[in-house]
Amino acid sequence: MKFCSACGQSVIQRIPDGDSRLRYMCEHCQTIHYQNPNIVAGVLPTWGTQVLLCRRAIEPRRGFWTLPAGFMENGETLDQAARRETVEEACARVGQTSLYQLFDLPHINQVHVFFRAELSDLDFATGVESLEVRLFEEHEIPWTELAFRTVARTLECYYRDRIRQHYPIGHEYLPPMNVSSSTS
Repeated sequence: MKFCSACGQSVIQRIPDGDSRLRYMCEHCQTIHYQNPNIVAGVLPTWGTQVLLCRRAIEPRRGFWTLPAGFMENGETLDQAARRETVEEACARVGQTSLYQLFDLPHINQVHVFFRAELSDLDFATGVESLEVRLFEEHEIPWTELAFRTVARTLECYYRDRIRQHYPIGHEYLPPMNVSSSTS
């Protein structure tokens, strides 16, 4: 950050009084510019024993499969963000959602949140951010073609939990991968 979004003057980095972290600050108007993690909200949509996945039409990881998910917008609840992303990516509607998996990714300043939900119907289609959308049985999941570790972990937990028909809320820290494959 180089300039203050409040007044346009140059910013500096320093630790504000009463704080413990280095922040961008404007010495002209005294605005402190906090930078906080982004929240990614998504849904694990199911239909019976099948899971709905989307093949990404955008970067990062274009061409790889994912659960419908994306960045939460201001003014949305987590549930609203997850439902919106499901409509945008898969033109799909879901019924009641249940909080399912949380992932801390501090190395990329993100938190990923996934809900479980049944599709309302089979009226889904390829959205503008997807190349393809389809239902998969467990044995058909393209594990080596999944876009993100959080998606793979969510699916792994789901198939483990489905056996017991008990879906506890999971919370995991995912550390950075090695430098050559740093996508989460």
